[in-house]
Amino acid sequence: MPKHDAEREALLTALEEQGVLIPLWDGVMIEPTVKVAPGATILPGSILKGETEVGEGSVIGPRTVLTDAVIRENCVIKESYVTSSKIDAGVTIGPFSQVRPGCHISAECKIGDFVEIKNSRIGKKTAIAHLTYVGDTDCGARVNFGCGVAVANYNGKKKFRTEIGDDAFLGCNTNLVAPVRVGSGAYTAAGATVTKDVPEDAVLIARAEQVVKPGMAVRFRREKKD
Repeated sequence: MPKHDAEREALLTALEEQGVLIPLWDGVMIEPTVKVAPGATILPGSILKGETEVGEGSVIGPRTVLTDAVIRENCVIKESYVTSSKIDAGVTIGPFSQVRPGCHISAECKIGDFVEIKNSRIGKKTAIAHLTYVGDTDCGARVNFGCGVAVANYNGKKKFRTEIGDDAFLGCNTNLVAPVRVGSGAYTAAGATVTKDVPEDAVLIARAEQVVKPGMAVRFRREKKD
């Protein structure tokens, strides 16, 4: 048996003897510097590197990569990447999401599929469910991010921060053009582009007025055939 295979087998065996559940070893790679608490589960295809720590009751994988990440108790991280960030207890992440360096995700947050978070602090019980980019943001607790929200943090020359207060609600496809602040309890309507601060408990509507032209589609189809 090659030396690296023997070392891997010894490490995984030692973790299992300590109470870590690794039901299938396929693709599981854990560096010696990683700390995994008894009661954690590591699923196939997961790679744990650097100074990563995994807390009791957390489930990592399948196909998850953790690099210098601190994962507290009872988290579920599936088919995602977490790098140089801290994830507090009871957080769920994935599938197919990425937490980039400099993030702190507070307890009981839900980070769903196809979400990217970078250099941001996310408050307790905030939900970022799907198809969202959050960069350079200080976000409060219990915030709801609708599908397709994007923080425009870079203007081509410099990056700016965005602030979101507790209990804010960001409608689907909201664009936050940093630097900007959304106050606590404020709502943004679906499709809004936010370029100025939104006061607490306000509702922001920032989109073009809908125009309906009856029968115009019939003429369009007729012209298309000609």
